[in-house]
Amino acid sequence: MTTAGEQPRTTLGEEMYALVERMYPLCRSITGDGVRATLDIVGEYIPLQVHEVPTGTQVLDWTVPQEWNIRDAYIADTAGNRVVDFAESSLHVLGYSVPVSATMPLSELRGHLHTLPDQPSWVPYRTSYYKPEWGFCLAQETLDAMPDGEYEVRIDSTLADGHLTYAEHVVPGQVADEVIVSCHVCHPSLANDNLAGIAVATFLARALAQQTPYYTHRFIFAPGTIGAITWLARNAERVERVKHGVVLACAGDPGSLTYKQSRRGDAEIDRVMRHVLAASERPHRVTEFTPYGYDERQYCSPGFNLGVGSLTRTPYAGYPEYHTSADNLNFVSPEAMADTLAVCREAFAVLDRNRQYLNLSPYGEPQLGRRGLYDALGGRSDTKQAQMAMLWVLNLSDGEHSLLDVAERSGLPFDTVADAADALHGAGLIKP
Repeated sequence: MTTAGEQPRTTLGEEMYALVERMYPLCRSITGDGVRATLDIVGEYIPLQVHEVPTGTQVLDWTVPQEWNIRDAYIADTAGNRVVDFAESSLHVLGYSVPVSATMPLSELRGHLHTLPDQPSWVPYRTSYYKPEWGFCLAQETLDAMPDGEYEVRIDSTLADGHLTYAEHVVPGQVADEVIVSCHVCHPSLANDNLAGIAVATFLARALAQQTPYYTHRFIFAPGTIGAITWLARNAERVERVKHGVVLACAGDPGSLTYKQSRRGDAEIDRVMRHVLAASERPHRVTEFTPYGYDERQYCSPGFNLGVGSLTRTPYAGYPEYHTSADNLNFVSPEAMADTLAVCREAFAVLDRNRQYLNLSPYGEPQLGRRGLYDALGGRSDTKQAQMAMLWVLNLSDGEHSLLDVAERSGLPFDTVADAADALHGAGLIKP
C-alpha cells in the first residue's frame, strides 16, 4: 500500500537498482578518484557537501594515508593474452597495490595471487591499505589453467600525497538535534556491500526531504573505518547533537533484516527498531552489539558512545558471496532494497514522533466529549482503538513515559497512539 505522493515500492526499488548498476563498475577504495566518481553520481540524486582531507592529517589515533589511484593492471602470457585483466573487474587487483612492471615466472608470481579454492569460479576482494604490497585476485580455476612459464605483470597505479574524500547531505529539521545515517563508500565492484546501502541511504534522504522532520538528518558517505574516524575527528563539536543513528550496509541481498543494537543496547533507536521490526511481522533478527563489523563500532567507541545501531539484511560476513565477485548485480534485488528502505522510513517516522508528554488535567479523567475529541473520531474504522489510545496517552503522560512506551504497554499501533497525542495536544490536555 502507498499513500498520496509516495511511489510504489517496486518503482523505488527499480530506481535504487539502477543507481547500483551505475556505481557498480567503478573502482573504489578508501581514497581516490573512484570515491569521487561515486559521490558525483550520488550528487545527481541529492545535493552533497564534499570534503577533501589532506594526506598526513591526524584524525584521532589515525593518520590520513596517501591517495591511491589505478588506471590499468593485468597479467599477460608470452603471447600477450591478458589472463587477468583489471578492465574486466576492479576486484582483480589487490586494493592499494603499489605500481609494478615486471616479467616473472609463475612460481614467483604465485606469492602475489589471491584465490578462493573452495569457490573456484569466484574472485575474492582483498586489500593492503596500510602495508606497501601488490597483488592480483583471480578465480582459482583461472590460476589452475595457467601453465608454468613467464608472465608479464603490470599495475599502473599511483600512491601519492592527496586527499581522503567523504560527503554529507543534511535534511534540515525542526530542531538542531541530529539523526545520522552512515554508509561506507570504499568497496569496489560489490553490489550488496555496499552499493545497496548507498542507494537506500540516498533514497531515504530524498524521502525525508519531502517532509518537515522533527530532527535534522545528516547522511554521511565515507570510506569505511578511516572515513568515519575522520568525520568524528572533524565534528567533535557536533557529536553532542547526535541523538540517534543508523549505519546502513548489505541492504539488498535476499536475506531477512538484521538490526544490530548500539553499544548502549537501550538507546532510543534500538527500542524503535525492535518495535518497528516486531510490529511489521517481517522475518528479522535483533543482535547485541559487538565491536566488530561496520562503522557502528566507531560511533559506539567508548569515548563517543553514540546511540548508533546497524541495519543490514544478511550481516557482515554472513553470506558466502561476501567480499567476492559473486556479490554482483544478480545478488541484489529491487524488492530487497525497497523493503530495507520501507523499514528505515517506518523507524524514522516513529523516531520523529516519539515524545514524552505531561497531562495537564491529571486529576481524574478529563471530559473528552465536550472537547469534541470523541466526535473527531466519528467514522474511523478504528474508533474504539483510537479512543483507547487517548485514554492510554492521558494516563501515561506523566513526563516519564514516551509514546513508544504507551504503544508497547497498550499493545496499540504507534501511529494510533501518536495521532491520539496530537489530538490531545491540540485540545490543550497534554503538552510536550
